[in-house]
Amino acid sequence: MGIGHRRGRGLRGAAAGLALAGFTAFAQPAAAAECETGDFSAWLVAFKGEAVQLGVSPAAASNLDGLSYDKKVIGLDRNQKHFKVPFEQFLKQRLNGGRVSKGAQMMKKHAALLARIEAAYGVPGEVIVAIWGLETDYGVVMGSMPALRSIATLAYDCRRTELFQTQLLDALRVIDRGDLKPAEMRGAWAGELGQTQFMASNYYKFAVDFDGDGRADLLRSVPDVLASTANFLRGHGWQPGAGWGEGETNYEALKGWNKSENYVKTIGVFAAKLGGRA
Repeated sequence: MGIGHRRGRGLRGAAAGLALAGFTAFAQPAAAAECETGDFSAWLVAFKGEAVQLGVSPAAASNLDGLSYDKKVIGLDRNQKHFKVPFEQFLKQRLNGGRVSKGAQMMKKHAALLARIEAAYGVPGEVIVAIWGLETDYGVVMGSMPALRSIATLAYDCRRTELFQTQLLDALRVIDRGDLKPAEMRGAWAGELGQTQFMASNYYKFAVDFDGDGRADLLRSVPDVLASTANFLRGHGWQPGAGWGEGETNYEALKGWNKSENYVKTIGVFAAKLGGRA
């Protein structure tokens, strides 16, 4: 089945007149019973064609050719239980002594850079470093799954169709912009990329070239990684000088990073430790 039959209206109809942040790829996801039906390859061809009509270059869109549907990604998507544990257990699992100690080292090592970033975006270094540590242990564990395959699989799936079709379109735009080559786009199972695990749409919207080399590289450039993380938080309402604990002004900006209350509270506790407030 083609794109129109299985997923409602196409990309152009849904996107017409909408800003990127509000872009919705299709009107309605398929019913749950249809998750494993249809022709993934045919859908991908149709998606590729409409992406080109929305301004993606044919060269970038050609990276969809030959992608396969990844059942492992679907299994992982259906089994997200780690955020449902009690907060104290969640905190203990993620805030071990080694991670905190290394975070303190990173605060010292990148002090001048973090000061520049705070001056530019208003986000304190301890918040950025806490996120960096929690996401990938400071760039050590970024994931190795092919992002385009993962995102395409989730874009075809029925559970979060619209979200991931937007992600797939923006992943192609990141390639077009020259930030990453397709082969470099490896990350976590849902397509998260880089040292602070940006989804493709966030990469396209918030990634910045802070080291001035002509591209926003969230895989290798620490200045780009940390500044882009701050830019994301600013884009989600971060107010300079305000607190980030539960009930405080910047708590909602952290929820823009991750909707899990456990995760947001853990960022807050970690940042307080790094900033000498706990």
